[in-house]
Amino acid sequence: MSTLEVIILSIIQGITEFLPISSSAHLILPSAIFGWEDQGIAFDVAVHVGTLLAVMLYFRQDIANLTVGWIKSLGGQHSTDSKLAWWVILATIPAGFAGLLAADLIETFLRSPWVLAITTIVFGLLLWLADATAKQQVSMEQMNWRQALIIGLAQAVALIPGTSRSGITMTAAMLLGLDKVSAARFSFLLSIPIIVLSGGYQASKLLSEPTQYDISGILLGMLLSFISALICIHFFLKIISRMGMLPFVIYRLLLGVGLIVFLSFSA
Repeated sequence: MSTLEVIILSIIQGITEFLPISSSAHLILPSAIFGWEDQGIAFDVAVHVGTLLAVMLYFRQDIANLTVGWIKSLGGQHSTDSKLAWWVILATIPAGFAGLLAADLIETFLRSPWVLAITTIVFGLLLWLADATAKQQVSMEQMNWRQALIIGLAQAVALIPGTSRSGITMTAAMLLGLDKVSAARFSFLLSIPIIVLSGGYQASKLLSEPTQYDISGILLGMLLSFISALICIHFFLKIISRMGMLPFVIYRLLLGVGLIVFLSFSA
């Protein structure tokens, strides 16, 4: 990979990992448009580590509270923090199983620009529906296990390219009554075990295929994805509290239509 490719793809990963616009779609697009080669597993692991560090740094206090609460719950001391920690674990299970059972099939049959275009539009409209019609009166602290499980099941759907993990989990959360900021916060916390599982899976494949790595490119990718993800999380929470999800819905629709036009003329 050239330095320019590393810079562009790292920033794309950092920004789109947490926005409801699909990181997979934006990482596939440069290859489809510019003819770039696949960035490889080592780079994928690096940028995932960068985004993981960003979300853990931003929500460090929440993570500490949930961890302490969860540990105390093992001894019978229950609290709001311990409950949320269990809900994060519960919501992670469906995507974990789906990844083990269907990830390779999805990668083989659904990783195409046409699928990206369709899912970008369909799940963008679903995000708009949730933003425009849901009651959004429940805070993250008021969630119950059923809501957490449904959000987890929605997260499993995000294995389909173009869906957007953050987008589908926020959509499900809002449809279940959570307010926008609570939906985003829970989605961000839910991203931590998923990124760990995904990165661990990719790292295991990396170790099974030893080869030469561009260390400078990997470190640069990790740094840029970390910085861009950290900035993205900060401003996203401010934007949705003031403007809602409409800007991202419009972006998804424009992107999906643009993809269809591009694919139609390039066929």
